[in-house]
Amino acid sequence: MMEKKIAKDLLKIKAVFFRPDEPFTWASGIKSPVYCDNRLTLTAPEVRLDVEEGLAELIKTHYPEAEVLMGTSTAGIAHAAITAHILNMPMGYVRSGAKDHGRQNQIEGRLEKGQKVVVVEDLISTGGSVIEVVNVLREAGAEVLGVVSIFTYGMKKGLERLAEAEVKNISLTNFDVVAEAAAEEGYIAHEDVERLIAFRNNPSDESWIKK
Repeated sequence: MMEKKIAKDLLKIKAVFFRPDEPFTWASGIKSPVYCDNRLTLTAPEVRLDVEEGLAELIKTHYPEAEVLMGTSTAGIAHAAITAHILNMPMGYVRSGAKDHGRQNQIEGRLEKGQKVVVVEDLISTGGSVIEVVNVLREAGAEVLGVVSIFTYGMKKGLERLAEAEVKNISLTNFDVVAEAAAEEGYIAHEDVERLIAFRNNPSDESWIKK
């Protein structure tokens, strides 16, 4: 099962790292039992191959009409490039803001109006940044089929925002699968899984933290 395989890959290289008894603090101030850095997949060739072949498989299965891949800046760019290479497809990326020099592009790479695009993202939490990218592409006249990502938290807020923006996302793996795999592999105790899911259900409620 791809979800479990990718989950174990991410855990092995500590791209996803659980620390329920010593929470990390996000920029927003929320205390989190998990740290996620999918950039680490780029420096682990075996895991990187699993990820890129997995993304290619998701695109072939869920978005067979795709004509162009567009990476999110900056974390999605490398994954979009490697996946596009596997699929022999054009790719580009969307900047977080327009350049203030040259042609002042926000979309890099050739994109024709009406082209069917899939956005490649590394991580989805609240969904805000990937929705911005989709909106930029839609404004440029692209038909955005949806998103593929490596990991999604599956947070209620993120799922609601994606649904509201009519953005479909398919991820290689998700928070719940990685938490279960972490318990199976001995990275965390089995009893910690319930606490992790409580965090995922409501990140602003800190009752999951052991006092």
